[in-house]
Amino acid sequence: MTDATNVTQQLGAAVYQNPRLNLTGLHERLFARLFEGLVYAQIWEDPVADMNAMALPAGADMICIASGGCNAISYLTADPASVTAVDLSPAHIALLRLKVAAAQNLDQTEFFDLFSHADRPGNPALIRDKLAPHLDAKSRAFWAGRSLGRKRAAMFARGFYRHGVLGRFIGTIHLLAKLARVDFRPLLDAPTLDVQRHFHATVIDPLFDKPIVRMLARQRSSLFGLGIPPAQYDKLAADGGGEVIAVLRERIRRLVCDFPVKENYFLWQAFNRGYAAAADAALPPYLAPQNFADIAARADRVRPLNQSLTDHLATRAEGSLDAYVLLDAQDWMNDAQLAALWAQITRTARPGARVLFRTGGAADILPGRVPANLLTRWRYDAQASALGFAQDRSAIYGGVHLYRFAG
Repeated sequence: MTDATNVTQQLGAAVYQNPRLNLTGLHERLFARLFEGLVYAQIWEDPVADMNAMALPAGADMICIASGGCNAISYLTADPASVTAVDLSPAHIALLRLKVAAAQNLDQTEFFDLFSHADRPGNPALIRDKLAPHLDAKSRAFWAGRSLGRKRAAMFARGFYRHGVLGRFIGTIHLLAKLARVDFRPLLDAPTLDVQRHFHATVIDPLFDKPIVRMLARQRSSLFGLGIPPAQYDKLAADGGGEVIAVLRERIRRLVCDFPVKENYFLWQAFNRGYAAAADAALPPYLAPQNFADIAARADRVRPLNQSLTDHLATRAEGSLDAYVLLDAQDWMNDAQLAALWAQITRTARPGARVLFRTGGAADILPGRVPANLLTRWRYDAQASALGFAQDRSAIYGGVHLYRFAG
């Protein structure tokens, strides 16, 4: 079996819930195909909110879904013993391995140029000359290869965060905004939350009443660029009374209005397509200059794997993990997949282990779906869940949920 075939099969197992010949089944197969390449140049879950909600002691053994890798490498600031990061997308694993190699082999200025500015002309040479020799063969081939006719390493000279499925989706939104003569610069310059809220009320919120926006929101495939598969789209629509537009409207309101622009790098990614250039700009923890020494010293604790979470957990010893960060992966799963995952989580959990996950809708999706003999061994932490949700600056999820292992 070739690597490409294996990836396709794993993605299919994660996404396919319907027959190939119906419309939803075709959407699922299109979505899975998109996930074979780079989807998230930056992860859209807040690792600071994660770490605050979990309150992990130093020396913890963690496992997470990699996505863009910002979370896995940012968790190093909490001094864990290990961070295993799995992902079905080989592109995401190649990106995380690049970040690990960069932390180990670049100085702070070069590291910052590569992943914070992400548009410096010398960045491709950094990858070729200083990082490629330290990458595994698959990751080296990925960054030396091409996507859409251009060398992948060259993305770091052209604004890396404008690439990937999500980057192109945001670019399309900016094009539509430009056609509507909307300028986002006043928002990025807003000195107070009141100014941000006024800009939202007078400029951004009215866009959701545009016929083209409402029409696009009704198309499942329009939201593939946000990483929303058909099953998750249906959950979002249910939360909005059958209309996704109401949910999107509220999530954008929260992103723009609930966190100061100077403290929210997710807002900068959405409305600037890159991080702020100011010396005191908000950044993911792994990019904060004061954290670089710890990131570099601990980078070898990160283990990226192109594998499903359930399959990997089946290889781990009983009682070997302290924390599990599932992102929104469970929104994609059917009941049998959820049961298989939680059987492995429960088997591998140490006393006091935490599981943190997000949901597209507001409700916790586990009760009634995960077998009671498994779920009763866990306790839902409502206070930590509320804290994680309130602090998540990405603001795109309906709920953040945290369970603790009761043994």
